[in-house]
Amino acid sequence: MIVALLAVGAVTVGTLGLGTWGLRLARTTSDLLVASRLVTPWWNAAAISGEYLSAASFLGIAGLEMQIGVSALWQSLGFTAGYLALLLFVAAPLRRYGSYTIPDFAEARLHSPALRLLAAGMVLVIAGFYLVPQLKGAGLALGVVAGAPYWVGVVVVALIVAVNVALGGMRGITYVQAFQFWIKVFAISVPAVVMLVHFGGLPARAALFGRSLPHAGDRGFTVRLSARQRVQFPQAGSFIVGGRRVRVAAGRSVTLPARVDVRIPPHGIVPVAAGTTALTGRSWSRPVGGGGPGSPLLVYSLLVATFLGTMGLPHVLVRFYTNPDGYAARRTTVRVLGLLSLFYLFPAVYGALGRALTPQLYLTGQTDDVVLSLPRLAWPGAGGTILTAVTCAGAFAAFLSTSSGLLVSLAGTFSHDVWPRLHPTGPVRAAARRLHFRLAALGTVVIPALVALAAEGVDIAILVGWAFALAASSFCPMFLLGIWWSRLTARGAAVGMSAGMLVATGMIFAGLALGEPTGGALALLQQPAIVSVPVAFATMIGVSLADPRRVSDVDAQMLALHAPEGLGLRLDDEEGVGAAA
Repeated sequence: MIVALLAVGAVTVGTLGLGTWGLRLARTTSDLLVASRLVTPWWNAAAISGEYLSAASFLGIAGLEMQIGVSALWQSLGFTAGYLALLLFVAAPLRRYGSYTIPDFAEARLHSPALRLLAAGMVLVIAGFYLVPQLKGAGLALGVVAGAPYWVGVVVVALIVAVNVALGGMRGITYVQAFQFWIKVFAISVPAVVMLVHFGGLPARAALFGRSLPHAGDRGFTVRLSARQRVQFPQAGSFIVGGRRVRVAAGRSVTLPARVDVRIPPHGIVPVAAGTTALTGRSWSRPVGGGGPGSPLLVYSLLVATFLGTMGLPHVLVRFYTNPDGYAARRTTVRVLGLLSLFYLFPAVYGALGRALTPQLYLTGQTDDVVLSLPRLAWPGAGGTILTAVTCAGAFAAFLSTSSGLLVSLAGTFSHDVWPRLHPTGPVRAAARRLHFRLAALGTVVIPALVALAAEGVDIAILVGWAFALAASSFCPMFLLGIWWSRLTARGAAVGMSAGMLVATGMIFAGLALGEPTGGALALLQQPAIVSVPVAFATMIGVSLADPRRVSDVDAQMLALHAPEGLGLRLDDEEGVGAAA
């Protein structure tokens, strides 16, 4: 896999090179936090798309589609449509207001230092949990590429991202993320198109759309497991180990040995790893229906989480502070919709080709690796090697760009909103603020990296779904009501965000404790947004209406959010004080 390592190395060197170049651009606190609000719509759109297309997008959607079926593609629809909600309700008012961070906006809009600290804590939790799957994906990818231990990829990406963010901040990382977006588009689209041409479209149509379960191809396949693997045979089948054929009845489970060759004979039924449901092509290709992941209730909850969760993701929202004005923020959002729609055409191709051409991933339980493994397993030889190198380069670009955006958000929030409260020494010089940001960038990556090292066995999709559910249940109601409803109070915002976050977290932990049930209403424990978001909105509105304290200058606040920029009502400054901070 020397070619793949060279491709990953090239992306890494390019990232570090652009990050070092960005150091000369980071002269002020405003450069570090919001790129001095000078990013043009096309640059910003590419950078936003670059940081938004994370491990969940590059690897997770295709892997989840291969595992549970076409219903997984609702995720990509929700991820993209979330920017439509941003365009309609948030982008321009948020930019006009002129804050530097989400906690900055919360305190300025509702005049509550306590709310600022609560919002800062939530930013750290959401961004931290979203950073974990990026680092986990890097560990998995480097293992596929070079056979390196899982921890190596986690540590390498954490170090690269921390150094890049500390050097260039938002100003420098903008150009890095724009560069990485186009790497990702190239890396996911070119192999998909080449494989479709090479294989003549989608093969094994009975396994994709008919009544058939995945079978081994004309030559069968051989796998070597690193650890013992328990699998179930959905139909009667057999496997060969040590030259001996073992026959298994339908529905029976067996434990396959580690570090020996296990062979599935030609056209043999493929067993599935524990925790994976064997689906016929007809069930697999059904977008909605049944009682599993494609159940309408679960799909609706997923769409609520992704559609509204985008509006509450800290690393996404902070990007709109970098536009010159509200008009530029709207233009940026329209471009993002187009760029994301282009990218999300391709994960579906990998999921389908993986089911047809690499069914051994069902046996190993490594469907998350389908984007990385498909070219070399389905097309042995030079062609597959080159395409694997391309997808690996794109995967590393995904980990680096999203991790960079999340770390900018973590470092900005900690240095701008938390540090001054922990050390209230009065006015701080600009040079000290920049030092605080750089130290925060190096420090805040440590805990997510440690969690990622411990989360090797946790599904990427679960971690990302958790982050989206938390964002949709906390910051989304605060922003929508804070921007469009004049009667919102600090107490209402605090209680509503806390209620939404507690309900979402409690349901997700209950689902994990119960083994992630997939039937009936209990399926919502996997994705609780359809419950937690209404709870957050209702609590926020109810507490605000009952709260006798009102925001004293609410008319001026609403003018700053909605009046055209030409009236000069925005509330920002140059060196990071933020709106009314």
